[in-house]
Amino acid sequence: MLTIQRNINPSIVLFDGICNLCSGSVLFIIKRDPAGYFRFAALQTDSGRLIMEKYGINLVRTDSLILIENNKLYYQSDAALRISRKLRGAWKLFYAFIIIPPFLRNFFYDLVACNRYRWFGQRATCFLPDENIGQRFIK
Repeated sequence: MLTIQRNINPSIVLFDGICNLCSGSVLFIIKRDPAGYFRFAALQTDSGRLIMEKYGINLVRTDSLILIENNKLYYQSDAALRISRKLRGAWKLFYAFIIIPPFLRNFFYDLVACNRYRWFGQRATCFLPDENIGQRFIK
């Protein structure tokens, strides 16, 4: 049974809803976040656009993954590593990579991000959650 953590400022993961890798990553996070720490919104949805507007996020600059935690924005590998530290199991250990300089971490992050459609494909329409996980998405 899924329990949703009700906090005043939930951590929000903005993701590319047409990217297979990004949508798969969201499902991966949900499976390892039974407490419901993270909420989700696709960049292509109305709610995603409203959140980006609220936080002044430029879609031209960002197109894959953004974490909003305690009203602070995290991009690229910073976002991915901060997410990993909240996941159940050994995934928390990946946060140790935060000691690697960001320019080096982000080089590899950008390599995957720039090739994600070619390597993992993309959807014709934005990812839509089913009723089992729908409450984790911001509407």
